[in-house]
Amino acid sequence: MSTFPQTSLDWTKKLIGFDTTSRYSNLELIEYIKAYLAHCGVESFLVFNADGKKANLFATIPSATQERLEGGLVLSGHTDVVPVDGQGWDSEPFVAQEREGRLYGRGACDMKGFIGTVLALVPEFTRVRLKAPLHLAFSFDEEIGCLGAPLMLQELAQKGIKPAGCIVGEPTSMRPVVAHKGISAYKCIVHGCAAHSSLTPLGTNAIEYAARIICMFRDLTDEIKQKGPFDTYFDVPFTTGQTSTIQGGNAINTVPAHCEFLFEYRTLPAQSPTEILERIEAYIHEVLVPQMKKENPDAGIELIKLASAPGMETAEKEAIMQLVRGLTKETEIAKVAYATEGGLFQQAGIPTVICGPGSIEQAHKANEYISLEQLTKCEMFLRSVCASQQVE
Repeated sequence: MSTFPQTSLDWTKKLIGFDTTSRYSNLELIEYIKAYLAHCGVESFLVFNADGKKANLFATIPSATQERLEGGLVLSGHTDVVPVDGQGWDSEPFVAQEREGRLYGRGACDMKGFIGTVLALVPEFTRVRLKAPLHLAFSFDEEIGCLGAPLMLQELAQKGIKPAGCIVGEPTSMRPVVAHKGISAYKCIVHGCAAHSSLTPLGTNAIEYAARIICMFRDLTDEIKQKGPFDTYFDVPFTTGQTSTIQGGNAINTVPAHCEFLFEYRTLPAQSPTEILERIEAYIHEVLVPQMKKENPDAGIELIKLASAPGMETAEKEAIMQLVRGLTKETEIAKVAYATEGGLFQQAGIPTVICGPGSIEQAHKANEYISLEQLTKCEMFLRSVCASQQVE
């Protein structure tokens, strides 16, 4: 008799029990899922990161009418979760707690509720005579910049697997989301020259040059806020940016030789992130660096990309969009400011819709939860998706 969980609720509880915070390996969870899929007769393969400590999993429930893996739908979710450090939880974050119609635990809605529901339904999926393959894609390190999904998509391309559409089950309260912003994150390192503060002309102040870049970036985002482009379907209808951390200097009487800061910007799907980066780089290399070199030839500025994920916008005419709209009966156009792996799937030529259980308002917070009602709605939706792929 199988020892694997049976219901969506049981599966979600089990997945919450794996601490897959992005700083840790996800292999224990991935191997557990792989063993379960094998038990169900479903083949899967893993795509590892460079050090082999994390992996994506891709599985296929084959078509009953064709041998090739072309077409079909992908059900996609990320296995990593954000940290719980410093948060005031009322219960152990990695021990699922069911209370008053809700399931509490880190990742409950973002996004182990969706993955758990998918896994619970695998035995049902395998009994359906599918007209096209049904794929499962579970990634690593989405929360720290969508690092895992690109490796998986590269592997799919190499294997000739060409899905016709994708549903990313991020928490949307089971309403289809047709677009989200892209994200670009950078570290800026300013190399100055130390000197005694009484002899400031002999030094190059890294903090002051960093401040100039930060102010220029703020002016740039203010300009976009005023001039656009705009998309009123988004809660924040324009591209945004912010500086998030800064470190530099070592004493009040020393000209700082080093300063570094992190910044990010979130672009509308129609706006190229490259345009913003080029303006920042031009200011750095054409204005600031020449000034710094006059003070000290060894001074300079580095820009290091930390993460990026493209925006996503799916046309209403796409088959996956029409399918999800038809199954959810939702006609409202919904666009969100947060980024997902959906943009990567779309960039790979796979039309994508975001639709999953739970509310994004509960994600990343203490006492994260998903309602049992949302799990039930997700079950009904995924059963309908599978039925839509059944041979008539």
